[in-house]
Amino acid sequence: MNPPAAFIPSVASSALPDVICLSHLRWNFVYQRPQHLMTRCAAERRVFFVEEPEYAPGVRPHLRIERSGRVTVATPQCATGTTPREALIIQRELLNQLMARESINRYVLWYYTPMALAFTDHLSPVSIVYDCMDELSAFKGASPALKQYDVELVRRATLVLTGGHSLYEARRHTHQNIHPFPSSVDVAHFSAARQPQADPDDQASIPHPRLGFFGVIDERMDLALLEGLADARPDWHWVLLGPVVKIDADALPVRPNLHYLGSKAYRELPAYIAGWDVALMPFAKNEATRFISPTKTPEYLAAGKPVVSTSVRDVVRPYGQAGLVHIADDVRAFVQACEAAMADDHVDRNRRADVFLRQTSWDGTWRQIRTLLDHSVVTNHPVSTLAAGEAAV
Repeated sequence: MNPPAAFIPSVASSALPDVICLSHLRWNFVYQRPQHLMTRCAAERRVFFVEEPEYAPGVRPHLRIERSGRVTVATPQCATGTTPREALIIQRELLNQLMARESINRYVLWYYTPMALAFTDHLSPVSIVYDCMDELSAFKGASPALKQYDVELVRRATLVLTGGHSLYEARRHTHQNIHPFPSSVDVAHFSAARQPQADPDDQASIPHPRLGFFGVIDERMDLALLEGLADARPDWHWVLLGPVVKIDADALPVRPNLHYLGSKAYRELPAYIAGWDVALMPFAKNEATRFISPTKTPEYLAAGKPVVSTSVRDVVRPYGQAGLVHIADDVRAFVQACEAAMADDHVDRNRRADVFLRQTSWDGTWRQIRTLLDHSVVTNHPVSTLAAGEAAV
């Protein structure tokens, strides 16, 4: 996104309420669930995506406003040294100013982070959505206050969504209007990887077989497993795309056959995946991965690649049980699973994957969520959890 010279008014739709989305993930970070859903939401109503503050020396508090398509991205700017309490006061005031300037009078508050309650609890939305895509309290560096805010947000919410079925099962008793919406996929985007194409420059010289991963590299990655795999098969080359966050980059294993290529734009991913022989999800088994539902699972399948993953619950069920993903947890079993994956009949695998993928898309997921959202605005009371939850499988 390029910042405009002046604020560009959002495109207003009809009588639909605006959406103020409060996120711990930045819009220009990895393109994932918030971007998929808010982009589709913005096709029919105004969406204001409010990020956490950025800090720089000597900055006067203000909102940096940028546009990404029809989404307005608002990022509070604060001076280095601003205390947490001061930052909350600044965020509250800047949000109030944005709402006044943009005439945001009838709106939905859509939370990805419960921590945003600290500066939005004075607002009067027509509905409150909590899109609980992960169990954030289990992540490295989580605020001690997050659990308390989570409980309060669930209490206030008119609609709660979960990013997967295991998270739904853990939380289903906490709210009357809670629905599971596992990771979906833009099949058309990733199926481009099935076509022969030139390798990106930084991948072209890496020998085959190539086994690749894209996504955030953080405490959820099993670094010991990755190191063991690189040592067990020095003739295989392990390609990792994505930012390193919350862990020390110096802690990453270093081997001649481990290739860290850094962050890539969403539009670039199919070209990289096209040059892989196996797609990987080497996740650790810890609290941070207990409830994850990796978006990359259906994306890898849409790209036409065999997939090997550790036994993450929302990968084992349904993908592992359907024979679409090979599951292994230790080095020996993972290597064997990769060998089996490379020996797969790719025509049969893609046929079975395509049958499965026809049941899910981000467009379809948004249509189902929109129905729940609009119902919560009109009635402000729960609809049938079964109908929406089952449809989202």
